[in-house]
Amino acid sequence: MYSYEKDYSDFTLRVFSEIKKIPKGTTLSYKDVANLIGRPNAYRAVANACAKNPDPKNIPCHRVIKSDGSIGGYSLEGGIKKKKYLLLKEKKCSKI
Repeated sequence: MYSYEKDYSDFTLRVFSEIKKIPKGTTLSYKDVANLIGRPNAYRAVANACAKNPDPKNIPCHRVIKSDGSIGGYSLEGGIKKKKYLLLKEKKCSKI
């Protein structure tokens, strides 16, 4: 159990758990994550959970994008620029 787990709802912890499964070099949409946790209409809530991410190294919310393929938001230092950088870096590394 991570120390942050007591501070979040069951929904948010389910979102974090699903996001941890996304392999490097790939992405899912907020809607994909919502579907995977059995809450298909909760894609906005998935985005809100990502914005509260306490551990971006272990919960890679940068791998979650909008359904239309656009980057979406990123609330951590560096914002969208950092999110794009991380996605490009992982994509290159996954081909090695």
